[in-house]
Amino acid sequence: MFSKRKDTPQIDPLQRELYEHARKRVIQKKRLFNHFIVFVVGSIFFVVLNLIFGLGAEVTFFGAKWSFIAIICWGFLFVLHFCNVWLFHSFMGQEWTDRQMERLIVKQKEEIALIQRDVDLMYPKEELIKKKEEFIKAKQPVTIEEKKKPKQIITMIAAAGENNALGKDNDLVWHLPDDFKRFKQLTTGHHIIMGRKTFESFPKLLPNRVHIVISRNKDYQAEGVIVVQTMEEALEKSKSDTNPFIIGGGEIYTLGLEYANCIELTRVHGEFEADAFFPEFDAEVWELVKEEFHDKDEKHQYPFTYLTYKKK
Repeated sequence: MFSKRKDTPQIDPLQRELYEHARKRVIQKKRLFNHFIVFVVGSIFFVVLNLIFGLGAEVTFFGAKWSFIAIICWGFLFVLHFCNVWLFHSFMGQEWTDRQMERLIVKQKEEIALIQRDVDLMYPKEELIKKKEEFIKAKQPVTIEEKKKPKQIITMIAAAGENNALGKDNDLVWHLPDDFKRFKQLTTGHHIIMGRKTFESFPKLLPNRVHIVISRNKDYQAEGVIVVQTMEEALEKSKSDTNPFIIGGGEIYTLGLEYANCIELTRVHGEFEADAFFPEFDAEVWELVKEEFHDKDEKHQYPFTYLTYKKK
C-alpha cells in the first residue's frame, strides 16, 4: 500500500475555493461563447438556405433531395466544428483560461480584503482576542485551589459627617481616638490606596502597611511608597492582597466607588465645614449589614456610628 508523504503540500481551503469559483466562471464564459457561435452560424445557414436555395419558402424537406439535405447538414456541422477548433483553441485556449482565472482570483482577493478591512474596523483584532481569551477562561473548569482561594474584598474606609464632610485643609475636623484604633486594626497588614494629598498629610509612613499613592504627576516620587497614575494600576499592584483598603481623599473615594465591594464608614453625627467630601452612593446598590453606635464622652466630642456596607 502507498502511504501519503508527510511533506505533501496542503492546499489552502481559501485558495481552493477561489480556484473552484474562478474555474466555474471560466466554464460559464466558454459556454456563453459556444452558444453565441451556434446562434451566429445557425442564423447564417438559415438565411443562406432561405435566400439562395429557397428552402423553407416553396420547397419542403420532404420534397428536397436527400443528398442536398445531407450536404447542408454536413456543411453546418463542419463549419461549427471548424469554429469550435479554430476560435476556441486559438483565442480561448489554456492561456486565455489561465488569464481569466488569474484576473478573477485577483478580483476576489481584493473584495475579500475590503470585507476584512470592514470587519477589522467593526471588530478590532485586539478586542476579539481579548473576548476569545475571556470565553476560553470562562469555559475552563474551576480548580480546587481556585475554589479555596478567597475572593478579593476591596474596602473603602472613611469617617464622614452627616453632610459627608471628610476634612478641611487636608486635615480632619474632629478627633476620635476609637476610630483611629479601628482604622489601624482593620488596615494593618494590608495595602492602603490613597491620593497624594492624603499621603502628604501623614507625619510618617503607617507601619505594617503597603502604601500605594495615586498621582497624575508621572515624576512624583516618595520613599517607601508605590506611585501609580490610575485606580486600575493601584488595584493591580494590590491584587495579591485579599483585602486592600482605599483610604481617601474625596476624589480617590469617588474613583474607588466603582471598584469597591465594601464600605467601612464611620458616620460622625454632626455637620461640618469642609473642602473634601465622601461621595454619595446608591442605597439600592449598597446594603447596610452592620451598625454600631458610640455616644460622645470625655475623649470623643461627637457621637458616631460604625456602618458596614456590602455591595449587593
